[in-house]
Amino acid sequence: MARRKASGRIEKRRQPVFKIKSSKHSEQDKTMTCWRLHYHLIWSTQDRQPALTAEREKMFYGVLYRKAKELGVKIHAAGNVEDHVHIVASIPPKLAVAEFIRHIKGASAHALNRIPDSDGQFKWQVGYGALSVSEQSLETVMTYAARQKEHHRSGTTIVVYERTEDEP
Repeated sequence: MARRKASGRIEKRRQPVFKIKSSKHSEQDKTMTCWRLHYHLIWSTQDRQPALTAEREKMFYGVLYRKAKELGVKIHAAGNVEDHVHIVASIPPKLAVAEFIRHIKGASAHALNRIPDSDGQFKWQVGYGALSVSEQSLETVMTYAARQKEHHRSGTTIVVYERTEDEP
């Protein structure tokens, strides 16, 4: 859009930029961006040890939701069995999937090793599985992740959703 100044010169007007009202973000992050990036993330305990006890599970979810909020990530669903976790999350484009997982694995292992009577040896495997999820499949994948115990108990797991490393 342009307008004529009193001097006769034409001045171009800039389109308004909508900004998020928050002082916690950099100027670059304040510009609103439309994004829909959904992921199904899977990772295991070290050597697939059945180390996610009920007490550790409770601690893990506390760390997961707290850290996700801190990073601006929306957790849609999460589930686990004793040796691995499934998380369905929307991760903003400013945060790499690997960085998000690094933060969650690091913070949760640290917390799990600090539980009273812990041997301090809890570890996650080095790798992880990350699958992109379409908007149309989001509900189905959320349900699958949230019902991990049920799927493993009844033998209704989906192989591609259980992989945490590339197979040769």
